[in-house]
Amino acid sequence: MKNCQRCDNTFKPSVGYQIYCSAGCRDEATKEKIAQRYVIARRTRMMGKKRNCKSCGTTLSAYNDDPLCQICLVNPSEVAKALKEIKGIADGKPKFD
Repeated sequence: MKNCQRCDNTFKPSVGYQIYCSAGCRDEATKEKIAQRYVIARRTRMMGKKRNCKSCGTTLSAYNDDPLCQICLVNPSEVAKALKEIKGIADGKPKFD
């Protein structure tokens, strides 16, 4: 008996080198590996390039896949609205939608 490397279920392998319990687990693991390789390759290509935030123009990190910096991703009006709702709940005035 072996444990599946993806879902950790116990299974009886049909061949000695089988590491996944089913074709579904094997396919999902393959998709995850391909996606991971794509991300690594994309970041490697971006390492030498300078990218700027489309909103404020600051230099973006190679690890930031968004076209905006973290500061521009946060909408200040939405943050203020959420804080008002939290304050209202803390004061005992829950908002019902």
